[in-house]
Amino acid sequence: MEKSMAEMQREVDRYISQYKEGYFSPLSMMARMSEEVGELAREVNHQFGEKPKRSDEAENSIEMELGDILFITICFANSLGIDLAEAHAKVMHKFNTRDADRWTKLNTD
Repeated sequence: MEKSMAEMQREVDRYISQYKEGYFSPLSMMARMSEEVGELAREVNHQFGEKPKRSDEAENSIEMELGDILFITICFANSLGIDLAEAHAKVMHKFNTRDADRWTKLNTD
């Protein structure tokens, strides 16, 4: 089931719009995003690092933590009126121009 970024942004907006509180302030969302990135780091460390989970720790996954980060990113963008598809296009243009020769390409015969 593929969704466009615009569809995801609308879906999140419909969800948030159900509630009187609406979107959190930008500062609160930044704190929330930092929290979610920390949870992702913990999961990555458990799976690939030297720190295994304790037997009493809740099951979680890198996939779910990335999903949480995507959700808060969409909330952040929606609250500020940012079109994430447009932001992505601008970032890809930056990487394709600024970093065009920075890395070794696979097919450079």
